[in-house]
Amino acid sequence: MRLTFLGTGTSCGVPTIGCQCYTCTSKDPHDKRLRCSALVETETTRILIDCGPDFRQQMMPQPFRKIDGILITHAHYDHMGGMDDIRPYCQFGEINVYADPIAREGLLQMLPYCFAEHRYPGVPAIQLHEIHKHEPLRIGDLDIMPIEVMHHDLPILGFRISPLSSDHLPQPSLAYITDMKTIDGGELDYLRDVDTLIVNALRQKPHHSHQTLSEAVDFAKVIGARQTWLIHSSHDIGRHEEVNASLPSDIQMAYDGQVIEIG
Repeated sequence: MRLTFLGTGTSCGVPTIGCQCYTCTSKDPHDKRLRCSALVETETTRILIDCGPDFRQQMMPQPFRKIDGILITHAHYDHMGGMDDIRPYCQFGEINVYADPIAREGLLQMLPYCFAEHRYPGVPAIQLHEIHKHEPLRIGDLDIMPIEVMHHDLPILGFRISPLSSDHLPQPSLAYITDMKTIDGGELDYLRDVDTLIVNALRQKPHHSHQTLSEAVDFAKVIGARQTWLIHSSHDIGRHEEVNASLPSDIQMAYDGQVIEIG
């Protein structure tokens, strides 16, 4: 199982329009961050986590093949504003999209023409599935457990993902969490023994609805994954190389286009 970071930035992206700060003026490609999204793949299954407004740009370098499912973390534009751009992938058949009740309603409002009784030709062919925390689902050869985290006072989903085992032995798993500010202690049981943790770290200064860098590091230490990658980072966090130099080697900022192997 491998994961490609399609985007590691926050809602405004990096560089931010009109900004001339230290990070936004960096020439390092690691400091160019599109809106948050990831691709999880095995030899037979391909899952997209979130489909933001940069989806078209993010997928252009990727091989063009079927997307077996799209997992939506929550109903904010930077996480699902690119859904109309999935239409080229519909030539492989309807695309299954999985969202909690709030995100499902958001998709119905954002893309009403996709769910109308009489659809005009060419609209994305979406099969929308409502999912809930702690109710596992299977897409291809991947098992997925939705968990709940809090984006300020909005409950949103994170996902624990692991490949199916042919020999019934435990398989290495990843956990993908974005836009979290807090998490209930009961949810930590669903993250026990996770191999790779991906979690949001917005900036250095406190924020009312996102983890800071120090909060993300503290959370990573609680989970104790073999490796933690930080995502959903704004220009205020600083430059990629300098932030990573300040962090332990098992907790690092991810970058757009990075590919990691799990297991």
